[in-house]
Amino acid sequence: MVNATQFSFFTLSAYFDTGVFKYLYFIIIISLYIVIICTNLLLIVVICMNRSLHEPMYLFLCSLFVNELYGSTGLFPFLLVQILSDIHTVSASLCFLQIFCLYTYANVEFFTLVVMSYDRYLAICYPLQYNTCMTSSKVAMLIALTWLYPFVGVAVLISLSAPLQLCGNIINTVYCDNYSIVKLACSESRVNNIYGLIYTCLVVFGPLSLILYTYIKILKVCFSGSKQTRQKAVSTCTPHLASLLNFFFGSFFQILQSRFDMSSVPMMLRNLLSLYFLTCQPIFNPLMYGLQMSKIRSLCKSLIFGKT
Repeated sequence: MVNATQFSFFTLSAYFDTGVFKYLYFIIIISLYIVIICTNLLLIVVICMNRSLHEPMYLFLCSLFVNELYGSTGLFPFLLVQILSDIHTVSASLCFLQIFCLYTYANVEFFTLVVMSYDRYLAICYPLQYNTCMTSSKVAMLIALTWLYPFVGVAVLISLSAPLQLCGNIINTVYCDNYSIVKLACSESRVNNIYGLIYTCLVVFGPLSLILYTYIKILKVCFSGSKQTRQKAVSTCTPHLASLLNFFFGSFFQILQSRFDMSSVPMMLRNLLSLYFLTCQPIFNPLMYGLQMSKIRSLCKSLIFGKT
C-alpha cells in the first residue's frame, strides 16, 4: 500500500530546462504582464473618471477589467519566479492560494460575461423599459453576485481538497491546479468529485443556457427589426460575442488537458494551451472593447494625448 501524507510543497514537473532561453521567456512574460496592467488600468480609469460612462454596460466592463488585473496578478508573478528558478517547487499554502485566485478569476470572468449578455438583451429587446429594469441598485447587486458566488464556491472546493492525504506531490502543470491535486489523493475523494460535478453544472450549464436564450432573442429582434436596430445590435454585441468565444476556446483546451491523457502532445504545446486560458482574455478584452467601442476609444485618446 502506498503511504499517504500531506505534503508541505508541490513540484511542478511541466517546466523543462530552457538554458539561456529562460531570459527570453522572462522578457516575453513580463512584457505581456505590463501590457495587461497598462491597458486594463487605463480603461478602468477612463470609465471611473467619466460620468458619461457610468452606465450599466460600462460598469460591467469595469468589473471585467478589474477581474483581468486580479487573475493576471495571480499568475504572472508566479510564472516569472518559476522561469528563473532552477527548482520548480511551491509551498502547499501558496499553491492553494493560487488555485483560489485562478479559479475565482475564471468564474468571475464567465459570470460577468453572462450578466453582460443579459444587459445587452434588455437594451436591444426592451429599449423603452431598459432604464426601469436596469437600475443602479440592480447593477450593484449583479456585480456583487458575480464576485461573491465564485469566492464562496471556490473556497468550499479548496476546503475539501486541502485536507486530502496524497500519494505524491508532483503536478504535471506550470501552475497549481485543483484537479491535478485531487488526482494525487490516496484518501477518499468522492465528496470532492461530487461537489466538483455539482458546482461545474451550476456554474456552466445554467449561465450558458441564459446566454443562449438572450442571443436567440437578440437575433429574433435583429431579423424582424429595422436596419438601425440591427446596426446597434451588431456594434454592441460583437465585442461581447468575441470575448465569449475566446473564453470558451481557452476553457475547452484547459478542460481537455486536465481531464484526458495528453502525453502524446508535445509539452511545449500543452503549456501554451494551458496558459492561453489565463493570458489571452486579459489581453484580448481591453483591446477588443477599447478598439470596438467608439465612446471608450475617443475618451482613451483624450486621456492619453490631452485632446478633447
